[in-house]
Amino acid sequence: MTQRDKTWLFITLAIMAALTAYPAFGSFSGVSGLRDILLFALFAVSLDLFWGRTGVLSFGHATFFGAGAYGMAIMTIHVAPGAAWGSLAGLAFGVGLAGMIALAVGYFVIFGGVRGAYFTIVTLALTLIAQQIAIGWSSITGGDAGLIGVPPLTIGIPITGKVFYYLVVAVLFGIVLTLWAGLRGRRGLVLRAIEDDERKAQTLGYNTSLHLLVVFVLSGLIAGLAGALYVTGTGFVAPDMIALLLSTEVIMWVAVGGRGSLIGAVAGTMIVWRLQQEVSTLSASAWPLFIGAFFLAMVFFFPDGLPAAAQKLWTRWKTMKEGRAV
Repeated sequence: MTQRDKTWLFITLAIMAALTAYPAFGSFSGVSGLRDILLFALFAVSLDLFWGRTGVLSFGHATFFGAGAYGMAIMTIHVAPGAAWGSLAGLAFGVGLAGMIALAVGYFVIFGGVRGAYFTIVTLALTLIAQQIAIGWSSITGGDAGLIGVPPLTIGIPITGKVFYYLVVAVLFGIVLTLWAGLRGRRGLVLRAIEDDERKAQTLGYNTSLHLLVVFVLSGLIAGLAGALYVTGTGFVAPDMIALLLSTEVIMWVAVGGRGSLIGAVAGTMIVWRLQQEVSTLSASAWPLFIGAFFLAMVFFFPDGLPAAAQKLWTRWKTMKEGRAV
């Protein structure tokens, strides 16, 4: 294990330990709020897996989060209301729906050779279409009002409160650590080669489209899982969970934390949500304007994320200090 891997693992475990200890000091509302933020962080990890490891930006990731959320809500409210197995069926349906959408769209787009800005535009259109379906199919989705009354996650007994919080922490960091371990080997190197030069990777004999599709579908499945778990905590689903604003926000979360690090997506989500709370206390309507300005600032001044910028400042300060000592 390299020094970089050891540093990454230490930071990840430190954040995990802090989040695990939080319920002992935080209020009930604070624990519930942080739980929801961590589910959005899981959503951000799903985007970081694809964008951060392949260099291909998906602007429609809210589609998969929303598919998981609506799949869970429809199953537990319309199909199996009150059933003991409803939550498990809802999880399977929501995650499966997100995965099928990712597979269908990814197959035609990726194997069709769509890359770069064109891929971003196609996925952007996907979110707009999904949002219109969520609004227009009101008999199933509830239309603009959404669906209210999603029951809590039930696995034999209802999973609520601190137990649900700890489950979310376990799922989030279990997935982060699993992805990190899986991408340290040959798979990670192939994805890095695709990001650097896809044509060169093809000449080496790799089916780059297949690798991209597998990662895209896995990313969609994780996003669907985050959405399905989220609605069991909040109890409702609305078109906002599949809208363009959420697709924009998740890009911001990943960009702030530094794409490609996985744990950076978690940190970035928490940082931006904290900023959102501070801005919203001043003006609720100012947040969309603020996120747009913040996104532009990130692109121009911190393209590699805040952690990378902090590391550069630390290295520069250390170098200056050593130079003065000499």
